[in-house]
Amino acid sequence: MLEAPILEGSIVRLEPLTHAHLPGLEAVAFDKRIWRYMMTRVTDRASLENWLESALTAKSSGQVPWVTVLKSENRVLGTTRLIDLDLKNRTVEIGHTWLSPRFHGAGINPEAKLLQLRYAFDELGLNRVAFKTHHENLQSQAAIRKLGAVYEGTFRNHYVMPDGSLRHSVWFSITREEWPQVRSRLEARLQEELTNPPSA
Repeated sequence: MLEAPILEGSIVRLEPLTHAHLPGLEAVAFDKRIWRYMMTRVTDRASLENWLESALTAKSSGQVPWVTVLKSENRVLGTTRLIDLDLKNRTVEIGHTWLSPRFHGAGINPEAKLLQLRYAFDELGLNRVAFKTHHENLQSQAAIRKLGAVYEGTFRNHYVMPDGSLRHSVWFSITREEWPQVRSRLEARLQEELTNPPSA
């Protein structure tokens, strides 16, 4: 079982998820927009506690969970994970990512992804990092493409959602060969956003 390291960026810090993060998560987790395309629904403290226990238990099956913290306020904004980490074949997926909608478009998620990608490619020496999302989640698909990930295909009727509807999973990936260019573009993008932040 791989223990998650602390990953530090300019505006965010990824901290290994623990029970101590429950109050911070509780402050942001109950926005229905977060869970619209997720396989889990969190609506109250009890369901958030269940979600947390499930995330921590999943560490034994190759998941590496973090909370996303806004450094300037030391404030939890959401979470993200490595999924299905396979050190033999050097592959992983980044997923279970959610962020307070108030901070969408603020450069939080791109920097968190850069930290995870650096860790995956530069520290763990992986060959492939995958992403998947709900076929109706066009915002997520656009964000993944903007990172530089390549569309791979769609798993049709992949999951049954909590409301009984069928989800097709849209898959993307970044490979080791693509990583240097992806990293350069993403670093330049984040530098531009730090230099010229969006107006309020």
